[in-house]
Amino acid sequence: MAGPIKRIAYLKDLPAARRGGVVAIGNFDGVHRGHQSVLEPALEIARRESVPALVLTFEPHPRQVFRPDVPLFRLTPAPMKAELLGALGFDVVVEQHFDRAFSGLSPQEFVSSVLVAGLGITHVVTGFDFHFGKNRGGTPELLAAAGKENGFGVTVVDAYADEGGAVISSSRIRGLLAEGEVAEASGLLGYRHTVEAEVSGGQKLGRTLGFPTANMALPPETDLRHGIYAVRFRRADGTLHNGVASFGRRPTVTEEGAPLLETFLFDFDGDLYGETCSVSLFSFLRGEEKFDGLDPLVAQMKRDEAEARALLAGVKPISALDTALAFDGLVV
Repeated sequence: MAGPIKRIAYLKDLPAARRGGVVAIGNFDGVHRGHQSVLEPALEIARRESVPALVLTFEPHPRQVFRPDVPLFRLTPAPMKAELLGALGFDVVVEQHFDRAFSGLSPQEFVSSVLVAGLGITHVVTGFDFHFGKNRGGTPELLAAAGKENGFGVTVVDAYADEGGAVISSSRIRGLLAEGEVAEASGLLGYRHTVEAEVSGGQKLGRTLGFPTANMALPPETDLRHGIYAVRFRRADGTLHNGVASFGRRPTVTEEGAPLLETFLFDFDGDLYGETCSVSLFSFLRGEEKFDGLDPLVAQMKRDEAEARALLAGVKPISALDTALAFDGLVV
C-alpha cells in the first residue's frame, strides 16, 4: 500500500513544500470510477510537471450541513477516503472544514482565498458538475476564466458512464448496496466496498455456538442490506483473513438495538478487541432470517461458511485500489 497521505483541515496547515501543485476538487464520496476519471488526470498533470498532487474536499459533507435532518450514508468517511486517495498516489488531502460561513464565500473569494492564496495552485481539475461559492454560483466557465486571470490551468472532466452508458454516481452505488447488489456496486466503485471500525465486545453468543465474531458498530446511517456476506477482514497490522459476516439485528437472538457487523474469521483464534479493522464485502449470500431456535441457526451458519469459503477461494483484485484494500497483505 502507498505511504500515508497527509490530511489537513485548514489551509494554513499546508506545508510550504506542498504549495504550487495540482488540485482535484470534489466531495469524492466513494472515490468511485467516476471520481477516478477526475482524480487520474490530476495525478498525470502533477507527475508531468513534477509538482505535488492534492485533493480538496469538504468535511462534513455539505449535505450534512444543509440537510442535517436527512441521514447520509457515507460510502467513504474521511479516514477511508484519505486512505483511498493515498493509495491512488496523492500527497495531501485538504479536508476543508465546511460550514455555512464557508459556503457564503463568493465564487471570486473562493478562487482568491482558497485556490490562489491558500493552495497556490498551478492547475485545478474538477468534474463537469462542480459548482462553488455562494448559492453554487461558481461554474466551470467561471473557473476557466479565473484560471486565465490568475495564471493556473483548468481541466473540466465530462461525466463518466459505465459500460451500459449509465452515469456512475455515489447515490447509485448507495442504492445498490441497500439492495445487497455487492458485485454491481464493486464494479462501479472499482474496488470491493469496505467499511472500517473498532472491534468491540459483544454478548459472546457466537463463541458458544462455535462461531466467534469480531463485532463492529458502523455509523447509524449505514444503509447496507441486512444479511450475510462473504468478506475479507484486514487487521490493524495488515494481516488479511477470509470470513463470513452478518450485518443486522440478529432476529433469532434479539431484534433490539442498532445493527451490528459481526464477522467470523476463518481459521483464527485471537483477541481483536480495541483494534481498528476493515471489512471488504465480496458477495451477498442471503438476507437476514429468523430461525426457530439455535440449532437451525448453527446449521445455516455452517452452510454460509462453506459457501463463503468457496466464493473467496482464488478471488483476484479488480483494480489497484482493490489490491490496496483487500489483497495487499498476507491472507491467513
